[in-house]
Amino acid sequence: MAILSKDEAQTLLKKVLSYSTADECAVSLSGRTTGNIRYARNSVSTAGAADTVSLTVESRFGKRSGIATCNEFDDATLRRCVQRAEEIAKLAPESPEYVPLLGPQTYLSPPSAATTLLTATTRAQAAADSITLCAAKNLTAAGFLDGGTRFEALRNSKGLEAYQQSTSTDFSVTVRTADGRGSGYAIADVTDPAKLNAKALTQRAADKALGSVNAKAIEPGKYTVILEPASLMDGGDLSLLGGLLYGFDARSADEGRSFLTKKGGGNRKGEKLFDERVNMYSDPMNVEVPGNAFDGDGLPTRRINWIEKGVVKNLYYSRFWAEKNKVAATAFPSGFIMTGGTQSTADLIKSTAKGILVTRLWYIREVDPQTLLYTGLTRDGTFYIENGKIKFPIKNLRFNESPIIMLNNIEAIGRPQRLAGCLVPPLKIRDFTFTSLSDAI
Repeated sequence: MAILSKDEAQTLLKKVLSYSTADECAVSLSGRTTGNIRYARNSVSTAGAADTVSLTVESRFGKRSGIATCNEFDDATLRRCVQRAEEIAKLAPESPEYVPLLGPQTYLSPPSAATTLLTATTRAQAAADSITLCAAKNLTAAGFLDGGTRFEALRNSKGLEAYQQSTSTDFSVTVRTADGRGSGYAIADVTDPAKLNAKALTQRAADKALGSVNAKAIEPGKYTVILEPASLMDGGDLSLLGGLLYGFDARSADEGRSFLTKKGGGNRKGEKLFDERVNMYSDPMNVEVPGNAFDGDGLPTRRINWIEKGVVKNLYYSRFWAEKNKVAATAFPSGFIMTGGTQSTADLIKSTAKGILVTRLWYIREVDPQTLLYTGLTRDGTFYIENGKIKFPIKNLRFNESPIIMLNNIEAIGRPQRLAGCLVPPLKIRDFTFTSLSDAI
């Protein structure tokens, strides 16, 4: 029952709404059918599958609201779920940020569901390919593969009706040398699991592991760096670009809690904060990284330019904050796209006289939200570049850097690659700040 069709989902939601006696009622239904496999030390450790469906009812009396959930759908349970939401609503205090439910909306139809599904057999084969490759080279692999199909359906008493299916597959692998002195990493996500090549990704991680043995220490300082996409987006909002992109919230900026806060009040929309080559947007209709058609409130998503030629063009407005400021509300996107060029990471290396190649960053923490200063460490393959070639592996380094400064020190932008539901290019950055050494692998 995990994946319901549009008709099946809306029929169930109509029934639930028929039980409501509240002033307003919104119902959401979500489900997923997923499977995963995990391996470590060249051996599968866990494998599993999940089929889940959950219903959420929000009932409102005036500005009071209550929420109840259930995962059984017989009439008695559904009726009790609605009653419970109404009981909670009557006891709740009034919300100072109340906005009425949305009425009917028009939605785009993102190309987000693949016909090919990730089966137990294909998951096992991907793990086997990865393990076999590493075992033949006396390397040790640890990886995780997870994917499946999801759906989301919304309906409310104001006439809103929404439905979407999506598919996704995520894979990551870390490869270590037998002596533990070398480590490599690769990660990828796809909408269509047929496009995932676990063997090729494992080979990339294996090459990094073998190449990172006998790392040398270099002095911390400011260096030209080539940041691979994994070092920019792996970690979501706790990543260099993720922290930047997910920080485009108008309210936090207006209230003085953001790097987009304007001195003296307001926000920095319309200001040029980055190199003119920086362009970032979201588009639910993008074929490579299709997004959600609507957000949790049922607000439709659309293409939005966030940064254009280095200028902040738009900020995210929740429905409450939009109403307060008399502007249009913004459905927060499920992914971002940063435009780039045609150069590969290898091309960026060839054009570098002296610099550092960074495979991945981790343990990233925010130091100062006002300047978006982050600290963290390199990991799983860091290399010194000289005269356009990788000369030797180096010990890991701690960095202290702001993506705002980073995106003003661009020397080159490579070809965008999909990662974490976004399209992100490798970046060549000058004067990237490293503050200390780390003995971690």
